[in-house]
Amino acid sequence: MSGIVAQNLGRHTGLVKASSAGGVWNLIKTYTASGDADLSFVGGTDGVDFTAYDEFVFKFNDVHPEVTQRRITFQVDTGTNTNYNQTITSTTFQIYHNEGDTTAILDYAGGDQAQGTAFQEISDATGNDNDQCVSGYLHLFNPSNTTFVKHFIARSQTGEGSGYSVEQYTAGYINTTTALTRVQFKMSSDNIDAGDICLYGIN
Repeated sequence: MSGIVAQNLGRHTGLVKASSAGGVWNLIKTYTASGDADLSFVGGTDGVDFTAYDEFVFKFNDVHPEVTQRRITFQVDTGTNTNYNQTITSTTFQIYHNEGDTTAILDYAGGDQAQGTAFQEISDATGNDNDQCVSGYLHLFNPSNTTFVKHFIARSQTGEGSGYSVEQYTAGYINTTTALTRVQFKMSSDNIDAGDICLYGIN
């Protein structure tokens, strides 16, 4: 065992504090949607460097679809490729409760993949009423590693089109040992009407 926990084991006074440089979220880039087909974070452009950190978090805030009942999805690619069709194996579940208090369920959700190359869904269907949106994050681990597959975890909270609150959890791996150089987000169809996606590197 090492690190701040080990340093404090058995200590009752004079606790050792974490380094000021540890666990820092460094904002790299923010994209604001306005009727966009997709939002793409590409290594080597706009200060994005997927080799700079071992962990990256994409936070999506108040994303509003142009057309009702659309989901946030993502895919990745390598090198200068722009097909966004890397192989993904994933799993997902969700918790939901409706405004009328007649349905409250925890269950397995669709949208997962078994060696699929589609865009991975990371939210439930989001309504496009003026007050409906989806927020959450995608946590991507060590995308520049050239030995292992690339793991991800996503969590989202959706104002669903028919009046449900839906929290969705998605996790999986991108089955390539090639370094990732780009990440693209888009709705399951049609455009992203509004909302921000912020990229952070974690020390």
